[in-house]
Amino acid sequence: MKRIFGLGLIVITPGLVNEVDLKVAITALMRHAGGDWGESKDKKLNDAAVKNGDDRIISVYKNMLGTTFWIITEADRSATTILLPREY
Repeated sequence: MKRIFGLGLIVITPGLVNEVDLKVAITALMRHAGGDWGESKDKKLNDAAVKNGDDRIISVYKNMLGTTFWIITEADRSATTILLPREY
């Protein structure tokens, strides 16, 4: 999948490492970078953020056990964080 925006520094939180296989997280990160927002309810906002480059991008994914995790790229594209919702 082709990346459609920059990710900046990639940060993975300790909670994510403990609950989600890193291969699953990296696969989700590639989806995120390619414009597949997973189960996010903000798909239109994410699309606009990519087009305009002026807001953060938030994707929502689940692993095979049903654990929800988020991937958030900052508005300035300086960093992308993969985390559990409770770590926000």
